[in-house]
Amino acid sequence: MTLPSLETSTTQINPLDLIEELVIANDWPFQRAADDEILVEIGGRWTDYRLFFVWQEEAAALQFCCRLDAKVPPKTRPSINDLLSRINERLWVGHFDVSAEEDSIMFRHALLLRGVSGVSAEQVEDLVELALVECERFYPAFQLVIWGGKTADEAMTAAILDPVGEA
Repeated sequence: MTLPSLETSTTQINPLDLIEELVIANDWPFQRAADDEILVEIGGRWTDYRLFFVWQEEAAALQFCCRLDAKVPPKTRPSINDLLSRINERLWVGHFDVSAEEDSIMFRHALLLRGVSGVSAEQVEDLVELALVECERFYPAFQLVIWGGKTADEAMTAAILDPVGEA
């Protein structure tokens, strides 16, 4: 099925230029190895996160990945896949998956920017904040499966508990 397309005259601005400005303003370590990609490192509560932004001009799409410092051993892959499924059905934006090349867990999302001149600072801030909140929320669940030998059910139960009071 092919949808009719309307011509738009909006010129695309590389969103990585804005992202680089935001990264510098926040004093985050980063590398911009090419005009279409940037790598940012941010420390979290549980681990350090590597944020990858890739701009694909032809598709007018900004691909975003936030990699957790967690390798998935082959023996835990079925349980991690089960946990990923349970987590992803709770997310409104983005999803978690496992990189086949590195066996690492990632939060991923893409912004489609066709027809607009670029991405806003607020969109980038929201994207980074959302990824970090979800990664921090579910990192312990991933570790419970990988290192704790727990099932996806047990890990998910622990991840969605909201502690009350102080210890």
